[in-house]
Amino acid sequence: MAGYSQPLSFSERRGSMFNDELSLNTHNVKMSQQRPRGPPTPSMSTPAADFDQQVTGSPPPPPTPAASPGPSHAQPDWNGAEEEDELYLAELRQQFLKSNNQQRTRMLADLLSLCTSQQLSFVHQFVSPLLKKDPFTSLPDELCLRILSFIDDPKVLARASQVSRRWRDLLSDDMTWKNLCVKHDYQRRLSEAQSSMQLPAPIRPDVYPLGNHDGGSTSHSFPGALPPHGLPTTSSFNFSGSATQIPTVQPRLKSYKSHFKQRYLVDAAWRTGGRNITKNITQDGGVVTSLHLTSKYIIVALDNAKIHLFDTEGNALRVLQGHVMGVWAMVPWDDILVSGGCDRDVRVWDLTTGNCLHTLRGHTSTVRCLKMSDANTAISGSRDTTLRIWDIKTGLCRNVLVGHQASVRCLEIKGDIVVSGSYDTTAKIWSISQGRCLHTLQGHYSQIYAIAFDGFRVATGSLDTSVRIWNATTGECQAVLQGHTSLVGQLQMRGGTLVTGGSDGSVRVWSLERFCPIHRLAAHDNSVTSLQFDDTRVVSGGSDGRVKVWDLKTGHLVRELIAQGEAVWRVAFEDEKCVAMALRNSRTVMEVWSFSPPEEVLHERPNSLPASLLDAPVPERPLSAISLDFGASTSGMQDEEMPDAGPPATHMQHGVTTFLNIDDDVEVV
Repeated sequence: MAGYSQPLSFSERRGSMFNDELSLNTHNVKMSQQRPRGPPTPSMSTPAADFDQQVTGSPPPPPTPAASPGPSHAQPDWNGAEEEDELYLAELRQQFLKSNNQQRTRMLADLLSLCTSQQLSFVHQFVSPLLKKDPFTSLPDELCLRILSFIDDPKVLARASQVSRRWRDLLSDDMTWKNLCVKHDYQRRLSEAQSSMQLPAPIRPDVYPLGNHDGGSTSHSFPGALPPHGLPTTSSFNFSGSATQIPTVQPRLKSYKSHFKQRYLVDAAWRTGGRNITKNITQDGGVVTSLHLTSKYIIVALDNAKIHLFDTEGNALRVLQGHVMGVWAMVPWDDILVSGGCDRDVRVWDLTTGNCLHTLRGHTSTVRCLKMSDANTAISGSRDTTLRIWDIKTGLCRNVLVGHQASVRCLEIKGDIVVSGSYDTTAKIWSISQGRCLHTLQGHYSQIYAIAFDGFRVATGSLDTSVRIWNATTGECQAVLQGHTSLVGQLQMRGGTLVTGGSDGSVRVWSLERFCPIHRLAAHDNSVTSLQFDDTRVVSGGSDGRVKVWDLKTGHLVRELIAQGEAVWRVAFEDEKCVAMALRNSRTVMEVWSFSPPEEVLHERPNSLPASLLDAPVPERPLSAISLDFGASTSGMQDEEMPDAGPPATHMQHGVTTFLNIDDDVEVV
C-alpha cells in the first residue's frame, strides 16, 4: 500500500525512548519506575506509550470501567470505515493468519503497547465474553446434577435457575430438591410422595392435644399424638404389638421442589415472620385448664366450667356448657370431645352440634386426666385413686382399674397399654383389655406430676426434682435424670429425645440413647407452664408471661413469639400454626399465629420468577437484578410419630395467680 511504512520494532522504540531520556537530563528517573500501559506478555515487559507522563513522573489516569458486555454490542460496527482502511486491514489480517503463534503473540504485544487506556478498555470489553464458557452446556446431565448436589443454599439454586434455559431445566430435576430436603432435614411425608395411594380408615385421630390440666403445673407427654396437619405416618407399635394409624387431611404436594419451598417458607416465617390475631376469651381472667389444637378446631377449657370451641383461624364457633364446676381434663377425637372436671362427671360432646351425647358417672372425686385409646374408648384418672375405662358410644363403664393409693395425676396410652402416675409416688402399667396391672414402677420419693410413654419406655417427672426412665416391658428403672432443682411438671418424648420443663424455669433436652443432657435452656424467670417440641423446634410458655421458640438442634433462642403478658397458661403448635393462651391486663386472651405461606407464593411457576417476567424470553446471561424473597413476616424420608404434650395446670386462689400449687384440689362433697 502506498504511503505505508513498517512501524518501529519494540527494541528500536525502547532504545529511542532511553536516548531521549538521557538527553533531557532525566537520569534520576529509573526505568523500573515506568508504569506499563497495557497487559504484559509472558516473555517481555510492556513500556509506557505516553513519554511525557514518564518524564514528569505523574501516574496515568486509571482506565474508565466499561459496561458489562451484552448482546447489543457483542460485535463492533465498522460501517463508517473508509475503503483504504478496509484494504489495509485485509492485508494485515492476511499477514496475521500467515504468522505462527510466537509471531502472533509478539504482534499483539506490540499493538497493545501502543493502545491508550480507553482502547485497552475496549479490548477487555470485547475479549471477556469470548473467554467465558458455560460448563453446563458441555458436561453431561449426570455431571451437572452432581455438581449442583453440592449446593446447600436454596437461594443459590433459585437464582441459578434464572441463568438460562439449560440451567432452568437442570434445576427442575426433582432429585436435586430431594437431596436438599435431606440436607435440611425436611422429611417428605408418605402422603405427599404417594398422593394417589388409597389410605386405610384412621385408627388415631388428627389431634395435637396438650395433656390435661390438673390444678398444678403439670404437663403430660405426647404418646400417640399425630404429626402436624394430621398427615399419615407409618404404623407405630408398642411392646404389645398394637398399631396406630394417622389419617390424612392436608392437601398433598406434588414434588420435592414444592415440598421444600413450603417447608423453607414456613421455617423462615417461624424465625422472623408469621401473622397473628388476638381474641379476648374472658373479661375476668379465668384460668385456662386445657388446650387442644386439631386439624379442625381450637378447643379451650376453663376453670369456670365452660369449654370454648373455635375454628383453626380463631373464629368462635360455640361454647359447650354442662359441667357445673371447673373442667380440668379433656381429649378430642375427630368431632367428638370427652371432658371431665371437679363435678366428678365425664361428658361426651358432639363438636359439630355442641350437644352432650353422654354423661358418664362413677368417679367419686375430681377427674384429673383423660385419654382415648380408640374412637370408642376413653380412660379417665381421678382423685379417687382409680382409673375407669369407658365405652363412649354406649355410655357404659367397661372396667375400673384399682391399685393406686392416692390421686391419679397423669396417664398416657399406647395401643392396649395405659400408664398412670400418682401422688402415691408410683407409676403403674396396665393392660386395657385384661383390666389388670402389669407393673408397678417404684423409685420416686415424692408425687409424680407428669408421665410420657412411647410404647417401649416410660418417663416420669416428680416433685423430687428427678426424671426416671423405665423399661415398659420389664418395669425396671433404666436411668435417673437429674438437673432440675424443683418440680418437673413437663415431659414430652419423641424418638430418642426427651424434653423436660420444671418449676425452676429451665427446659432440658435429653438423649434417651445415652441418658445425658443435650441442652440446658434457661427458658423462663419462673415455672415452665407449657412445653411442646417437634423435629425442629421447642416452644415453651412460662408464668413470666413469655412464649419462646428454641432451635432443637442448637439450643439457641429463635424468637419470643407473643407480646409479654402476666402469665402464659397454655401453648400448642403444629407445623404452620401456634396457639397461646395468656393472661394479659387481667383478661384471658388467645393469640393464634399462622406461618402458612400465601397460596400465590406456593403456586409453582417456572424459575419461581415474578409473573411479569414469565412471558419475557429467557436470557442467555444471568438476570443479576432479580432478587428472590424466600419469605419472612421439615436421612429417612418417612414420618415419625409425634408424641402429645400435656401442659401444666394453674390455680386462681384469692385473686392471686399461682402455677405450682401441688396441693390436692378441694374435694367435691
